[in-house]
Amino acid sequence: MLRCLQFWTVVIALAFSAEAHARTMVVGKGQEFELPSAAAASAADGDRVTIQAGEYFDCAVWAANDLVVEGSADAAAVVITDKSCQGKALFITQGDRITIRNLTLTRSRVPDANGAGIRAEGRDLLVDGVRFINNQNGILSGTEGGSMTVRESLFDRNGTCEAACAHGLYVGQLDHLEVERSRFVGTKEGHHIKSRARRTEVTDAVIEDGGEGTASYAIEVPNGGTLIVRGTSIQKGPKADNHSAAIVIGAEGVTQRTEEITIENNTFRNDGPWETVFVNNLTATPAVLRRNRLSGSVKPLRGDGQVVAGQ
Repeated sequence: MLRCLQFWTVVIALAFSAEAHARTMVVGKGQEFELPSAAAASAADGDRVTIQAGEYFDCAVWAANDLVVEGSADAAAVVITDKSCQGKALFITQGDRITIRNLTLTRSRVPDANGAGIRAEGRDLLVDGVRFINNQNGILSGTEGGSMTVRESLFDRNGTCEAACAHGLYVGQLDHLEVERSRFVGTKEGHHIKSRARRTEVTDAVIEDGGEGTASYAIEVPNGGTLIVRGTSIQKGPKADNHSAAIVIGAEGVTQRTEEITIENNTFRNDGPWETVFVNNLTATPAVLRRNRLSGSVKPLRGDGQVVAGQ
């Protein structure tokens, strides 16, 4: 009994110690840290970094765990622009369980044409209310395992196929990618969303080429994996680079289990003069399509699965 009490005393003491250590760091003109990179170099596990309104010609590598990095004003008023760290990104997240919130990341360019707003190298990233505008990649992650959640965010005019293709949002073999209530518009040549995650969920999103966007697919899951797309509005524009399909599963070979493909309660509009496929399923897992509203010249499904009527 005494040993048990001693154990919990140590646990509680450590918890209070961590809480006491955590601090709020303010970035801005006249503050202790004038640039995000200076705050990133000083940040420790559990800290909160608040960036005041302004335009920052800067980039930062966030190496600590359990950080919150957030703009103090409207997301459009806190702008990180033009400068990329390590030839990769405006922000590089190396720590685990980092939150990036309420700011704009724009104009990332690097020599290999793969520059990102965020290069995610740690696990369990939350992106909340962030604007990714005119980068080569919006978000790029090669992390194995862990999760990424993107919500209430805007991806505007990202993407390129100057070298290897870059995309609006591109993740490697995460355990789980979740995109919620976010908008992808005007992606250039690459896909709006490309995911090699074991489970990918896109809910209540807007994915549209608009009149000028030249994106390839709206959503690509190239190696299989569970895919749920629900409550999402998708539009393929007249200048789309790839006319063949909107959602594609298994195009690069199925290398992981695909336990479920559910596409429901979505709208899809093809504004091109060609026929396109709404869901092209190249796996052996039956896709289930239900309560989707399609307009333009559209074939609902190619490959295994069924279009469920009357539900």
